[in-house]
Amino acid sequence: MKIIYFSLGYSTHDYRFLKSISEGGHEVFFVQLEGNTRQVEDRSVPPNVRLVLWKGGREPFRWINLAQLVLDFQRLTREIKPDLIHAGPIQTCAFIAVLSGFRPILTMSWGFDLMDDVHRNKWWAWVTRYTLKRSTFFTSDANVTRDKAVAYGMNPEKTVVFPWGVDLEHFSPSSFILHPSSFTLFCNRAWESRYGVDVLARAFVKVAQQNENVNLILLNGGSQGNVIRQILQNGGVLDRVAFVGHVSQTDLPHWYQRADLYISPSHVDGSSVSLMEALACGLPCLVSDIPANKEWVVDDENGWLFRDGDANHLAEKILAAISQREKLPEIGESSRRLAEMRADWKKNAEALMNVYRSLIKSDSHL
Repeated sequence: MKIIYFSLGYSTHDYRFLKSISEGGHEVFFVQLEGNTRQVEDRSVPPNVRLVLWKGGREPFRWINLAQLVLDFQRLTREIKPDLIHAGPIQTCAFIAVLSGFRPILTMSWGFDLMDDVHRNKWWAWVTRYTLKRSTFFTSDANVTRDKAVAYGMNPEKTVVFPWGVDLEHFSPSSFILHPSSFTLFCNRAWESRYGVDVLARAFVKVAQQNENVNLILLNGGSQGNVIRQILQNGGVLDRVAFVGHVSQTDLPHWYQRADLYISPSHVDGSSVSLMEALACGLPCLVSDIPANKEWVVDDENGWLFRDGDANHLAEKILAAISQREKLPEIGESSRRLAEMRADWKKNAEALMNVYRSLIKSDSHL
């Protein structure tokens, strides 16, 4: 079947969706709303995926351009004649797709659209409700986002939840022994307010003051860079932090494998793919106690939870993990088992193919 896959830009998640759709035997047309304003995926668009040129894909989305984007998207649907549109996030890509009048539409939540963006103002809330009520089907990677979608008008019988998962062969436990005299914390969340890396910075200052053998690896970057560096500098621990920047998917497992403990201080999330990558790499995980994280991490089983936004509690939990280092290999094995059960992308991608098939089948009977 012909499928238009409509997304903000081109991320690692987009790559995996596009690859799975194409390998599923479908003809895929990839439409970007904003283009690669911040390149986060170093692999080329998968083979047999057609990158569509249109009025979007050149700059960040602005509401003032909505009408011309809708009109041009209507042109695309007339020319391509897709069987299905797969679009998300909700308030941008899926909204434009819905306004185009084409059906069927599979609306996909990216987590932040329902856990954060929907609360921006009344307009964003209205757009969310409008889009979901007119979507043919809805998918997300966590029960918490599915429940929010239903609360905003999505038909609960037209929803499916499946974790986006990871490549369990690429992300796997370390094959070498970590240095016993040091303890390494690892975080690769973006340095934006919603991901709470500043909370981790404050917690690390407290931990480092009590343990001279602990260090921190930070990947990525973002608008909070100056704030985060200032916290670490004021705390006198800047020299104990490795600032790695952006890392390719090829090299990413190496950084997980260098760590003793994965930390995600995010305030907003669906099923975090970076968390699933950490689980797949056999890492104990210390994460904020937001609903989506509770779907993956159980205290003293495959990691620990700390109170969201509480740097003091995070510091306490880090020190507790260090004090029971002998238990960490066992906890890491539990992490890997969970990833194998629930986060295998090869298995989870089949859930998406099933949705496609059911949508086309139901649409053919209309």
